[in-house]
Amino acid sequence: MADANSRSVLIADDEPLARERIRRLVEALPAYEVCGEAADGEEVLTKIAQQGPDILLLDIRMPGMDGMEAAERIAALEAPPAIIFCTAYDHYAIQAFDVHAVAYLLKPVRREALAEALKRAGRVNRVQLQALAGQDIGTPEQLAIRTHRGTELIDIRGILYCEADQKYVTIHHVRGETVTDYTLKELENAYPQHLLRIHRHTLVGVRFIQALLRNGDGQNAIDLTDNHGRLPVSRRHTASVRQWLKQQRPG
Repeated sequence: MADANSRSVLIADDEPLARERIRRLVEALPAYEVCGEAADGEEVLTKIAQQGPDILLLDIRMPGMDGMEAAERIAALEAPPAIIFCTAYDHYAIQAFDVHAVAYLLKPVRREALAEALKRAGRVNRVQLQALAGQDIGTPEQLAIRTHRGTELIDIRGILYCEADQKYVTIHHVRGETVTDYTLKELENAYPQHLLRIHRHTLVGVRFIQALLRNGDGQNAIDLTDNHGRLPVSRRHTASVRQWLKQQRPG
């Protein structure tokens, strides 16, 4: 008998062997149970109506209604499950965010990656998923970056800072570092609520700003939380940083 606290998972893939492998991975993890399987988009919608899963592991290329079309319909449901795409193709990653997927895994799915994705899905409840199409209510946003390993998803709220060096930008986040060809300007414009410009070469994650300090040589710097270090603030951007800090401490 399943644990009352376990989260139910629906597996959707047109290949029986792929479903079997994913099932084994899920069942090897505590707190999750497979409630059903589906082989195409139509069956996915039927099983969601019947089973009401918490999480959907969804392939994209399936006969008839594919995974992306199914995800678009699921996103419109009153109580949608959290969607994790499991696919052999990395070029659908941007579309995955349009249908509010919480993770995008490349086949063959690794156990560690699946465990992390399931954990992330558990932090996004159904009400938050439903509201994603409207205003930002604090649900983590993700950035898709193509790397030599495939498509890496980075939680925007986990970004410490972004640093430009010649033609590339290095994103320093709580799980490590990722190099991208996105420009600082593109990141700044896309995530103004999460990233603050402090230097021509640097954006900082606002969640990790602890204080604006002045060094012994008169140079201003951002002190990051949890001993993540300090970042220089240019004279040009000092006023805007002070203004941001003032807005965080009303009255």
